[in-house]
Amino acid sequence: MSYLRSDASSSRRPSTEQLRKLCDRLEMPLQSVAALMLFPGAITGEPGQMFMGVLHGLRDASYPSTTPLEAYGDWFRSLARDGRSWRGWIIDCLLRAENPFSEAAQCQDFDQLPTALVVAARQDLQGMGEIAWCDDRELAQWAATFAPQDISLPRWEGSEPEPIKSTGKEELDEAIAQLPITLNESKNWGDHLEMLAAYYRQIGVGTYCKTRAFRWRSQQLSGISRPSSIALADLVGYDRAKETLVRNTEFLLGGHRALNVLLYGSRGSGKSSLVKALLSEYGGDGLRLVEVAKDELRSLPDLVDRLASAPDRYKFIVFVDDLSFEEDDNDFKALKVVLEGSTTERPDNVVVYATTNRRHLVREYFEERPRPKDADEIHTWDTVQEKLSFSDRFGLTLTFEPANQDKYLDIVNHLASQADLSIDPEQLRFRSLQWATQHNGRSGRSARQFIDYLTAELAMASEKETVESPDDNAEGASTEDV
Repeated sequence: MSYLRSDASSSRRPSTEQLRKLCDRLEMPLQSVAALMLFPGAITGEPGQMFMGVLHGLRDASYPSTTPLEAYGDWFRSLARDGRSWRGWIIDCLLRAENPFSEAAQCQDFDQLPTALVVAARQDLQGMGEIAWCDDRELAQWAATFAPQDISLPRWEGSEPEPIKSTGKEELDEAIAQLPITLNESKNWGDHLEMLAAYYRQIGVGTYCKTRAFRWRSQQLSGISRPSSIALADLVGYDRAKETLVRNTEFLLGGHRALNVLLYGSRGSGKSSLVKALLSEYGGDGLRLVEVAKDELRSLPDLVDRLASAPDRYKFIVFVDDLSFEEDDNDFKALKVVLEGSTTERPDNVVVYATTNRRHLVREYFEERPRPKDADEIHTWDTVQEKLSFSDRFGLTLTFEPANQDKYLDIVNHLASQADLSIDPEQLRFRSLQWATQHNGRSGRSARQFIDYLTAELAMASEKETVESPDDNAEGASTEDV
């Protein structure tokens, strides 16, 4: 932050009358903040707190004082770090606000909301508009008058709000998409409450709005900041399984009763990648992925109960990777409750997608088979059948057989095309088969590892050639001169 300085001038000192008028002018935004009933959280961020510091610093200071200057500097720096204008920051906080009004509006139509809630929200919205339209030029000028020297304080302009872009397959209503622009240009924000409620209804607010992938651990949902970005288009092979899983997921998103799915097959065949790719494809349509480790399965019914109460627009895949159980492992009973239901009906907004390398999820040993000569459990076959039939409790079982050579080469060629690799096809074929022999066999995972390695190798070779070529040209030129 820079200052334009000149010699000290007593003419800049505010008079008692000017200070009184300033206090009167500051009362409106201060009262607007104090009167917020539903949206006080909109000013709890750093720029909001720094703004309050400026107002209080100006109102409470007496000349000479550096408090208003310091407060204005703090506010300026907080906006500069954020990058948005003051009004743009307020609008963004408004759109992301979590309070009784926004939470109710995302679940109900506007005309179904309680009257008192609507009245309070309209009053708050009007007050936030007054705060957002507070004249920062005037604040800068007043803060400068408290300096012992004649200075001019800069004003942070920042980026202005932009239209909201749809992140899903469904197009946003044009009025909703333009809401940030509308608020930025309007001085009567209370007039736009119904459109704000429509925004909450279509976009949503809260944890499930801000985060698409979660991890369930110690009975807590924690967001995954950087979920896998793999897309369905990146996956080749196993088209029938992919098509079935996509169709089942679209049933879930459409509000229909989808089936729990077991993805069974050889290692590296792309089972986990296919589930994760669904989030990239449908995350904008309200799909959310919750990853559950095997040692957290005991609390799985608690997780499902929690997800069942989420707003209607969100649908959840509970993802259990590499699922199998030992003989004395009772965790599978908690999963069985979720798959089959108990006294509580299975919610329509949750499905379980699990991957495994085992067709039968519970290990069984030959000595467990009943033999007439042994005085073992009378109904031993019932116990064996319970173990063997556990995988049958999934509504769909998708099989991923080991990749043969043709399928492996198809995957390699697809990935090489996506990476735009410049390599002779025969050389690519030879090296990919060599890689499969020397490393992890023929699989989608092995093909991805090979392409990643080859991409880095070719890039480094190209960089080396670029570095060496100027010397070669210089040497050629000197020879010709001789």
